[in-house]
Amino acid sequence: MTTSETPRSTNSKGQATVWLKPAQVKDLRNAIVKKSPSYLKQRNDALIQLLYDTGLRVGEAVQVDVEHLDLDESVLGLPADLQKDYPNENTPTYTRIGLAEETTRVLDQYLSSRWKESVALFPSTHSDRMTTQAVRDVVSLAAEAAEVQPHTRTGRGEPGDITPHTLRHSVAYRMLNHEDGHTLYNVRNRLRHSTIQTTEKVYDHFDSV
Repeated sequence: MTTSETPRSTNSKGQATVWLKPAQVKDLRNAIVKKSPSYLKQRNDALIQLLYDTGLRVGEAVQVDVEHLDLDESVLGLPADLQKDYPNENTPTYTRIGLAEETTRVLDQYLSSRWKESVALFPSTHSDRMTTQAVRDVVSLAAEAAEVQPHTRTGRGEPGDITPHTLRHSVAYRMLNHEDGHTLYNVRNRLRHSTIQTTEKVYDHFDSV
């Protein structure tokens, strides 16, 4: 893997705000299908597409079970105890996340021919559930294979800068720049930030990118 450059722009936690445009996500998906073993192609493609559609955090994605999906309704139901920082006094209700038509199609194809049955949506070769590091490895492999240069607040990054969280940032970019009618409030709801101030702090600049 290519060693990441020192991030040129960071948020309050010291993490770089790095995102991809829709065509670059397509490049990731095409690359991971080419680079994955045949029995993992559909899993890895579905994983990247789900992250990019829903904005799930990596720790949430690995906890998703097949039973949380309703593909007839194109909905992912996310229990409160799967969501970051919960449960606490601000625990949200059960969250229904609408899925794009492409996501529903990819998940349906994947589930109809999985090489391994498991409760978890994304099993690994050696376990019934992928680890967060395994998800990071899939995204990194795709980024390096596609030679994708992500966008940052000050220019372009390197493939090694891309992580699953990059896809979460990319959801916000897509909503504000490629889908009509969305505001920062819509982004806040999609990404399930606790306050609109969090959304504004991270993504306010996307309107002028």
